Amino acid sequence: MAVEVCEFGIGKDGKKIQTYSLKNEKGMEAVVTNLGAILIRLMVPDKNGKVDDVVLGYDTVEDYYQNGSFFGTVIGPSANRIGGASFEMEGKTCQLAVNDGVNNLHSDFENGYHKQVWDAEVGEQEVTFTLEDKDGNMGFPGNKKTSVTYSLDEENGLSLHYHGTSDKLTILNYTNHTYFNLDGHDCGKNIEDHALFLKASHYTPVVAGAIPTGEIATVKGTPMDFTEKKVIGKEINASFEQLLLTQGYDHNWVVDDYDGSLQHIATVWAPLSGRVMKTYTTLPGVQFYAGNCIAPTQGKNKTPYQKRSGLCLETQFYPDTIHHANFPSCVFGEGKEYDSTTVYRFE
Repeated sequence: MAVEVCEFGIGKDGKKIQTYSLKNEKGMEAVVTNLGAILIRLMVPDKNGKVDDVVLGYDTVEDYYQNGSFFGTVIGPSANRIGGASFEMEGKTCQLAVNDGVNNLHSDFENGYHKQVWDAEVGEQEVTFTLEDKDGNMGFPGNKKTSVTYSLDEENGLSLHYHGTSDKLTILNYTNHTYFNLDGHDCGKNIEDHALFLKASHYTPVVAGAIPTGEIATVKGTPMDFTEKKVIGKEINASFEQLLLTQGYDHNWVVDDYDGSLQHIATVWAPLSGRVMKTYTTLPGVQFYAGNCIAPTQGKNKTPYQKRSGLCLETQFYPDTIHHANFPSCVFGEGKEYDSTTVYRFE
């Protein structure tokens, strides 16, 4: 099926905002927009064939320019947190926005890639968004070029392929910040009854401010263990220091047997709808965020969202990896190009 293009609004810079609808023969539909390369709708059949929208989001361009929870966005150039909101690159200190306590979160709330209008190129069953970013913008070195391609296959897999280049060494660590509720964004309940499996026997513990300590710790014997299918709400409120620091699950899990190939790293089950979502990635980490800090807001179709209305599986390099030599490096540029793929597949 051809990609359907519709008008969505006008950006702050006067650029045209459009939506792009990808459909397959099984009734699944993904709707994305060139504002922030955002996934705004994901229509997926349940066990009875009923189709629901399983991602949190908004109805208007204006709401996406607010979007304090980053619903559906592509984050760049650097996802997650950087301790002290600065880093050293080639002998120079790069100062970033101090926007999360004393740290940096998701590059820049107002100027990050999630609030930029991307160029769009429509293919047969895909759309590719591209963005150029000047040297020094938001504190990050290098003239950077980024692309993300959304495609939908007939096996109900939504694929996101990212590519990035820079003419100087810099941090490139993209992710997608979609919040999923597999019973439907408007089902009226949170995700604590969803079950989760993570192909991760280790995670990266944090200190206050959610900055990793540098340790790669075992999940065994802790509430962080999802190596076997477990209901998310079972231990989310446990009196466990790591959960108390982040008001629930909001940590980076270390993918077992990471080798850069595309592999299955997570599965989510929803008991009511029977939907199952499997996540695949070529990246070394995944931030499982249980939506602990979603502020009460009105989403699509005037749906009220609140704490834990949705969950995120943000594939990524580890948070603050620039400050930890034992973490996989997210430094790219000068001929070393960034390239990754993440797939969300529904059963």
